[in-house]
Amino acid sequence: MGAGMENKVIKQISLFAENKPGRLASVANKLKSAGINIRAFTIAESGDFGIIRMVVDRSDYAHRVLHEAGFTVSETSVLGIEMEDVPGSMSKIAEVFGEANINLDYAYAFVTRDQKALLIVRVNEIEKAIKTLEESNIKLIGMKELEKI
Repeated sequence: MGAGMENKVIKQISLFAENKPGRLASVANKLKSAGINIRAFTIAESGDFGIIRMVVDRSDYAHRVLHEAGFTVSETSVLGIEMEDVPGSMSKIAEVFGEANINLDYAYAFVTRDQKALLIVRVNEIEKAIKTLEESNIKLIGMKELEKI
């Protein structure tokens, strides 16, 4: 990744887990015991297994805690895009990506305490996406800023 772009990227924790009752509670309890705060998460189901994707305040530590607890876990680079929490914000970002021919692999969002929305996206060309968003005056949130939310 190009110089200066690392601070524009968020490390997302992805967990491959058996799709059964209590599995999310087990993950959440491990993070709670370690003092790690989950900022946002999504679960994608695929039959007997699922993928839990989450953004946490301390991703490297969360990865270590979950790995040591026996979970199949990985880190993925995603973007955190700040939006106004108003109708049309998502449309603007989708148009910017569409015009630049950048594909979204997946996305999920949450609202911050200061009434902003934060869109988490995985894209096919992360460096191109960063440049395109910056050229469109769309604010990216990196790990240091995420830790303060």
